[in-house]
Amino acid sequence: MYDDASYYYSSYNPTPQQQQSQRQKHKRRQSLLERANAIEEVQADGRSDGLPLEAIEENSVNSPPQATLRRRAQSYTDFHHVAKSILQKDQRRPGICKSRERSAERAQTKAVASEGGICDDLDFVDWYHNLEQSLLESSHDEYTAYREELSIAESHLDGLLSDTASTLDLLDTLTENFKAVESQTTTFQTQCEELLEEQKRLERLAGELEYNLKYYNYLEPVTRRLNAPGAGSLVRSKEFSEMLERIDACLVYMAGHPKHKESATYLSRYRLLMTRGLTLIRVKFVGGLRDIASDVSRRIAGRQLNDSTMSALLYAKFRVGAAELKEVAQEIRKRSILPAGAETGQEGEYQSLMNELYTSYSATRGKLVIPLVRNKINGIAMAPSTTKDLVSFARSSIGYTRGICSDECELWREWFEGEEGMYDFLESVCEPLFDHLRPRIIHETQLLKLCELCTLLQTQYMHDRDEDAEPLEANQLDFSLLIRPALEDAQTRLVFRTQAILRDDIERYKPKKEELDYPARNRLVSLSGTKSEQAVTSGRRGSVAEPTTPLPKTPMVVEEEDSPNGQWSFDTAAAFQGWYPTLRKAIWLLSRIYRLVNSTVFDDLAHNIVHTTTASLIHASTLIPPLPHRTPHDGRLFLIKHLLILKSQIVSFDIEYVTPDVTFDFSNLTNTFYELRERGGLFDPRNLWRLVSTGVGGGLLPKVVKNMFDAKVELDGRLRSVINEFTSSFANTITAPINASATASPRFEALAAVSKIKEIAGKEIPHLRHKLDEYLEDFRTKETLVAAVQELVVQHYETFYDQHMAGKKQAGQAVSKSKKGKGRDDEVWDVDMFSEWAAGAFGVRGVGEFEDGGVRSRSVSDSGSV
Repeated sequence: MYDDASYYYSSYNPTPQQQQSQRQKHKRRQSLLERANAIEEVQADGRSDGLPLEAIEENSVNSPPQATLRRRAQSYTDFHHVAKSILQKDQRRPGICKSRERSAERAQTKAVASEGGICDDLDFVDWYHNLEQSLLESSHDEYTAYREELSIAESHLDGLLSDTASTLDLLDTLTENFKAVESQTTTFQTQCEELLEEQKRLERLAGELEYNLKYYNYLEPVTRRLNAPGAGSLVRSKEFSEMLERIDACLVYMAGHPKHKESATYLSRYRLLMTRGLTLIRVKFVGGLRDIASDVSRRIAGRQLNDSTMSALLYAKFRVGAAELKEVAQEIRKRSILPAGAETGQEGEYQSLMNELYTSYSATRGKLVIPLVRNKINGIAMAPSTTKDLVSFARSSIGYTRGICSDECELWREWFEGEEGMYDFLESVCEPLFDHLRPRIIHETQLLKLCELCTLLQTQYMHDRDEDAEPLEANQLDFSLLIRPALEDAQTRLVFRTQAILRDDIERYKPKKEELDYPARNRLVSLSGTKSEQAVTSGRRGSVAEPTTPLPKTPMVVEEEDSPNGQWSFDTAAAFQGWYPTLRKAIWLLSRIYRLVNSTVFDDLAHNIVHTTTASLIHASTLIPPLPHRTPHDGRLFLIKHLLILKSQIVSFDIEYVTPDVTFDFSNLTNTFYELRERGGLFDPRNLWRLVSTGVGGGLLPKVVKNMFDAKVELDGRLRSVINEFTSSFANTITAPINASATASPRFEALAAVSKIKEIAGKEIPHLRHKLDEYLEDFRTKETLVAAVQELVVQHYETFYDQHMAGKKQAGQAVSKSKKGKGRDDEVWDVDMFSEWAAGAFGVRGVGEFEDGGVRSRSVSDSGSV
C-alpha cells in the first residue's frame, strides 16, 4: 500500500513565518538559576510587564516543542482517527510539563532552604553535586519527554505499519477473493448465456412447432364448421372467405412439406374440405339464381308486357343480387385459375365447379331469353319485306340479335369476372338466328345475294384484325366471334355457287352461232360509237372512269341480272358487247368473289377460273374458222384479243399462290415386276433390295409427279403461242416463194421469187392490217403484231439470202452486194436492202417500250411473243 512516512513528512514545506515561530518556540529555555534570578529581578523592580505569574510559569515550562502533524487524505478514515487521538494527547501534555516545573521549583526551593545546613565542604560538594545533578536532570527533562514522545510516535507508527501490513494482507486477500468472484461471475455469465441461448432455441423450436402444428390443428375446427347443419348460411359472410383462405394456406403448406409424416393424409382431407366449401358456394349461387329466375318467370308468364317492363324484369331484377353472388362466385374462380407455368390444355382443379356456375347461369338465362329471341326472329322471318329477301332478313335479324347479345354481355359481366363461358352462352342465344339464316343461305341460288350478304357481314359486323385497326375496348363485345359461323356458311355457299357457275357457264358452255360471229360482233361495238369503257375495280365503289380501248387496264365487273343502279352500275352493253360470254362470266365471277372469301380460297378459285376460261376461249377459237367466210386468222385474232383482255383483267386481283398438283406414277412399278418375271428371281430378296436401293428397271417405288398449276404462266404461254402462230402464218404466206420447198425446186429463180414476195406483201400487208383493225382497236397492240410479222419476214429472207449466196459461191459465180438506196431490179437484194424495203412496205410506227397512263406496253420479241 502506502509508506507511513508519506502521510506526515513527504510533502510538508513550512512557510518562513512558521519556521521563525518554530525557532522561537524551540529556543533553549533558561536554566532554573537564571530563571530564579530573572524572577528576583522582576520582583525587585516591581515590574511584571502586566504578565501574571501563571503566564510566566506557563512560558517557563520545561517541555519539548509540539510536533507538527500532517493531515491525511479524508478518504483514509482509519488513519484520521489515529492522528486525532495523538493530537488530543498532545493537547494534554502542557499540564504535565507545568507539574514537572512545579516539582523542580519545589526541589530548588528546598535546596535553597537547606542551603544554610551545609556544614562542610563535603556537604557542599554533595549539595552542589546534587544541585548540578538536579539541574542536569532538569535540563534533560525536555529531551526525555521528547524521547518519550518519539517512542510513542514510533510505537504508533509501528502500529500503523502493522495495521498497514494487515490492511495490505487484507487487500491481497480481497484481491484474490475478487479474482475468484470474477472467475465465478464469468463462469456464471457463460452459463447464463448458454441458458439464454438454450431458452431461445427452445422458444424458436416451440414457435416452429406451433407454426407447423397450427396447419394440423386447424383441421378439426374447420371440419366441424363445414359439416355442421346450416353451414350454407356462412357462405356470404366474411368469415367464410377467411376460412377458405386458411384452407388454401394449409394446402400450400402440406404440398410444400411432403416429408412430414401425415402431410399426405392432411392434404387429402383439406382438399375435401375445400371442395366442400366451394360446393356450398355453388349451391348458394345456384339457389339464389333460381330464386331470381322463378320470380321473373312468374311475373312474365301469361302476360302481354311492353318492352320497358320486359327489360326491367329480365335485366333490372337480375342486377339486384348480382354483386353479392359475383363476390361469392369469385372464390371459386380464384381457385380455378391455372398457376404460372402450367401446361397448355391443362384445366384448373376447381374449373369444373366454375363451369357448373356458367352452365347454371346460361341455362337459367336461356330459358328466359331464348324463347323471346326465337319469337322475335320468327316475326322478322314472316314479315313481307324479309320473307324472300335474304339480305333484308339477315340485316334485321342480326341487328336484333346483336342488341340482345350486347345486353347479355353487360349482365354477364355483372355476374362473373372475365369472358370465360360468356361466348358459349351467347352462341346459344344466337341459335334461333342461325336456325333461320343457315337454311336460307343453303337454298340461296343467286350469287349476287350471297355476295351482298358476305359484304354486309364483313363490313358491319366483323372486326378488322389488321395491325392498323383500332383494338376493341376491354369490356366491349366482339360480335364477330358470334357471327363468324354465318359468314363462313355464306362464304362456303358462295364458293359452291362459284364452282357451279364455273362448271355450267364456262367449262360446259356451248356457244350459239351468233356468239361466234366474229368479227361481226366487233363491228357492232364500233358502230355503237363506244370509244370508252368505264373501268371499275372489283368489289369497290366509285372508281374513276377513263377512256380505254377494248384492252382495259383495270379489272371490270360485268353486271349480269343486275339493275343499272346496282352496286357496280355501268353500261355493260356498250363495254362488253364484243366479249365472249365465258370471258365476261369469268371476269364477273372474279370481281364478285374478290375480297369476300379467304385469300387462299380466292387464289385457288381464281386459278381454276382463269384456267377454265382459257380452255373455253381456245375451244371457241377452234370453232370460228369452220364458219363461212372465216379463216384461221380469225380464230387466232379472236383468241389473242380475249387472252389479252383476260390477262389485263387479272392483274389487279393479286393472284399470288401457285397450286401444286401432286400425282403418283405407278407405271414403272408394273414394268419392273413384268421385267423380273421375265428374267426370273421375282421372289429373290436380293433382287427386291436392289430394286428399292438402285432402282433397277425404273425402281420399285412409284414416282411423285408435281405439276405446278399456275394460271398466269399458262395464260402467258398460251398467249405467246397463239401470237407466234398468227405472225408465223402471215410471214410464211408472204415468204412462200422462198421457203425450203420452193428453193428445192429445179425451176426456182431467185430474182423471180423476190419479185413474187413484193407482190404478195403488197396484198397481205393490207389484209393483215384490215384483220387487226377488225379485232383490235389498240394502236400499240396492232403495230406490235405488224412489227412481229415484219421481223419474221426479214428473218426468212435472211435465211434465203444466205443460202442463195452460198449456192453462187459453190457455182463459182461472182457475188456482189447492193449499195444502200440503190437496189436493182435485175438482182437479188441483200438483207439490208430488203429490210429497208420491208420497213417501208409494212409501215410500222411507234414500236418500242413507252408508257401511257401508267401502264407499260411491250414490243414483240424475236420469237414473236408480246
